[in-house]
Amino acid sequence: MIYLQLFLSFLQIGAFSFGGGYAAMPLIQEQVVTSHRWLSMAEFTDLITISQMTPGPIAVNSATFVGIKIAGIPGALAATAGCILPSCIIVTVIAKLYLKYRNMEMLQGILNSLRPAVVAMIASAGISILIGAFWGSNEAIAPGATNWKLVMIFVISLVLLQKRKMNPIWVMVLAGVLNVAASAF
Repeated sequence: MIYLQLFLSFLQIGAFSFGGGYAAMPLIQEQVVTSHRWLSMAEFTDLITISQMTPGPIAVNSATFVGIKIAGIPGALAATAGCILPSCIIVTVIAKLYLKYRNMEMLQGILNSLRPAVVAMIASAGISILIGAFWGSNEAIAPGATNWKLVMIFVISLVLLQKRKMNPIWVMVLAGVLNVAASAF
């Protein structure tokens, strides 16, 4: 039964997560943390971090990791299959339709109208992860509970990425080193 639950949960995520992995994060959070309570918010934040650091799409990596945690290798296979099946079907159908109707003005209008919704989903996911990292949960945001060490690492990382245009891999390595060094003192 758990395999079917994993498959159906990630089938929903795969079917409705337009805009890529970051846009899928709120949907993954809803299924994994809120609905089924397979992971806590802290575990979900760790999952996103690990999914970001490993090769491949975030949604597929998340499905694999959740599946392994909940039901081992068969769970990982069920969750991953559920996550990628809608994409395979949808991309095949859309490719055929797009090639046939790509010059149609209404299609271009529909694609343009989806962009703001995708940006909002990505922003929602980012804010949710920041809250979890800085305050530990989505429910208790108190200035006294702020993890200032992580806030400083975030600000430094942001400056290095945006202003210095530093390679993201080096920024992740530096953030890890800074966290270990700050924890040592």
